[in-house]
Amino acid sequence: MKLVIFGATGKIGHHLITQSLDQGHEVTAFVRNPNKIDLHHKDLRLVQGDVLNPAEVKTAIEGQDAVLCALGMPLFNREKLREKGTKNILDGMQQIGVKRLVCLSVHGVGDSYAMLPLSYKLIVMPLLFHWLLADHKAQEALIKNSGLDWVITRAVNFTDAPYTGDYHHGFTAANKPATLKISQPDLAEFMLKQIADNRYLHQTPSIAY
Repeated sequence: MKLVIFGATGKIGHHLITQSLDQGHEVTAFVRNPNKIDLHHKDLRLVQGDVLNPAEVKTAIEGQDAVLCALGMPLFNREKLREKGTKNILDGMQQIGVKRLVCLSVHGVGDSYAMLPLSYKLIVMPLLFHWLLADHKAQEALIKNSGLDWVITRAVNFTDAPYTGDYHHGFTAANKPATLKISQPDLAEFMLKQIADNRYLHQTPSIAY
C-alpha cells in the first residue's frame, strides 16, 4: 500500500516508517525538517511541509491509500497542533477521496478516562497532561465527525523498550491490563495493523501491556 505518515519525525513516527518499509509499503513521510530522518530506502519519499498548511498537506495525501497520523507536541504546549493539523489532514482526505485514517491518541480521552488509576485522575492528568488531553479530545471529535474510515489508537505511556508483539488492546474497565506502558515498536505495529483490519473500524481501542 501507499502510506503517508504525519508526525514522521517523532518517536512513534520513526517506527511507523521503518516497520512500513519492512512490510513492503511505499511510504511518504511528511516532515518540517527532512534532516531529522536519517534513513534512505527506495520506497521512502520525504515531503517537506507544515501540517498547518492545508495545501501542503493535501499534496502529500494525493495518490495515497491510507494516512497514519502521529502528531506530537511538547507536554505543556498550548498551540493545539494536533487539532489544527488533523483538521487539515481530514479536509485533504475528504477532498481527494482517501478514506482510511489511523490516528494516535492517548489513553484517558473520552470513555477511557474511567480506566485510569486514581492517582492519574487526581494528579497526573490535571497537572501534567491537561493541555495534551484537551488537544487529543478535540482531535478525536474531528475524526469521529469526518465520515472517513478511521481507527483511533489510544496509547498509554510509551517507552524505549524493545518490540514484544505481546500486548493487550481494546480492553475495558473489566479486563484492563496491570500496567500503563507500551513500547514504541509495539504501538507502531498495532497502528499499522489497523490500515487493513476492520476489527476496530470507527472505534478507539487502547493498547497496553
